[in-house]
Amino acid sequence: MDQRLLEKIEKLRKQRNAVILAHNYQPGEIQDLADFCGDSLGLSVKAANTDANVIVFCGVKFMAETAAILSPQKTVLLPDKHAGCPMADMITAEQLRQLKHQHPNALVVCYVNSTAEVKAESDYCCTSANAVEVVESLPPQAEIIFVPDCHLGRHVADKTSRNLIFWPGYCTSHILITEENLKLAKKEHPEAIVLAHPECNEPVKELADELLSTSQMLKFAAGSAERKFIIATEIGIIHTLKKQNPGKEFIPASERAICPNMKKITLDKIVASLEDMQYQITVPDDIRVRAKKSLDRMIEVLPA
Repeated sequence: MDQRLLEKIEKLRKQRNAVILAHNYQPGEIQDLADFCGDSLGLSVKAANTDANVIVFCGVKFMAETAAILSPQKTVLLPDKHAGCPMADMITAEQLRQLKHQHPNALVVCYVNSTAEVKAESDYCCTSANAVEVVESLPPQAEIIFVPDCHLGRHVADKTSRNLIFWPGYCTSHILITEENLKLAKKEHPEAIVLAHPECNEPVKELADELLSTSQMLKFAAGSAERKFIIATEIGIIHTLKKQNPGKEFIPASERAICPNMKKITLDKIVASLEDMQYQITVPDDIRVRAKKSLDRMIEVLPA
């Protein structure tokens, strides 16, 4: 890492009273300099509980929006304005309103990987770690729309035996992990435990030993007596897995499972973001208040 840039970031961090957040899929050097590293919602909650004036979110836009929803009094910066999420953009608020019109009695559960506008149209938000519990908390006879990720939705339907109405959204990085990739990895490492994210497609999930969110993968690996793991999610998490478990081996299910948007943020861009206070992410109050309700309902179901 460039020591000069790190020193500049540290100086600016103090000047701005900023907290730097890094998602588990960020490049290793970004994760290493962050105040907090983790999954998107967990990071936003942690930032909201600090006395920082500025949040620098090293992730993608919907994550920075969530931070802005939970911390409206803080300035939220996204170091690269083009760091978006294709899955979050696969459904618009208008498309969700049309779907709700077709199912007027349905409750809407939206994955946190969604825009603020979609959260505002939803009844409940969820994460990959708690989606099953959120759906299980809803009335047994309720009709449920689940957006935008159909693969996570099918995982929830399998675990809850609930009939869900899916939207055909998906993660463009997780679908790069194929059944053939995983079969080959298992053949080469037959003793390895397979940890897969529920955003993976159905054949991949069927081959996995455990279906886990990123935070759950980190916890599982740390607590497991096993020494070798095949990781079926975006490969950025392997940096932290190795760092936290130096005596264990982590094999990516596919080297192609890279989110290009997660790799857009660099040390230079963090410096520029803090120097020029760019790029500020704001959520209009009418949308923010409604979006926060869906997040609050999730927290009420699953208090910390």
